[in-house]
Amino acid sequence: MEGITIILIAVGLSMDAVAVAVSLGITRKEMNLYNAITVALWFGGFQALMPLIGWLVGFTLRELITGIDHWVAFFLLSFIGVRMIYESFFGKDKDIPANSLNLGTLVLLSIATSIDALAVGISFAFIDVPITAPVIIIGSVTFALSLIGVYVGKRVGRLFAKRVSIVGGLILIAIGTKILLEHLGAFS
Repeated sequence: MEGITIILIAVGLSMDAVAVAVSLGITRKEMNLYNAITVALWFGGFQALMPLIGWLVGFTLRELITGIDHWVAFFLLSFIGVRMIYESFFGKDKDIPANSLNLGTLVLLSIATSIDALAVGISFAFIDVPITAPVIIIGSVTFALSLIGVYVGKRVGRLFAKRVSIVGGLILIAIGTKILLEHLGAFS
């Protein structure tokens, strides 16, 4: 898998975390650099951990579905992308409580924003992508964009958070389609 594709996947996956980071920036009046880095570390760390877990699970199942691996990757990425777009229009606004930087809340937000990365890790295993570079890139991109998101939230507000999910969803659908078309073209 090309480096640019992994970066685009990382950007797409990070959008849920960025939207929550923006919300945190909006709701936390006393958000400082330490708090922003803490949020970014949690979100980036879980975004790096989840594809690794997914890859390990997918790697053990890969032999069972080798013939349809490209379809699995396409449907997983497209499902995640469509869900992100749907939730940006019809999902509940995610109001984050003002005291949201306690450990329990950070862990729950980190898991909630990185579940999609678990599915992507499974897809990587099915299409035989080595996992080290994607884990580093996904975690780093999410860290950086979440850190920026906190500060954008302080400046721009809620309007930006919904648009971020739409862009992320479109990126994931495009990557899934690209994987499917590459594999179908190889078998034609």
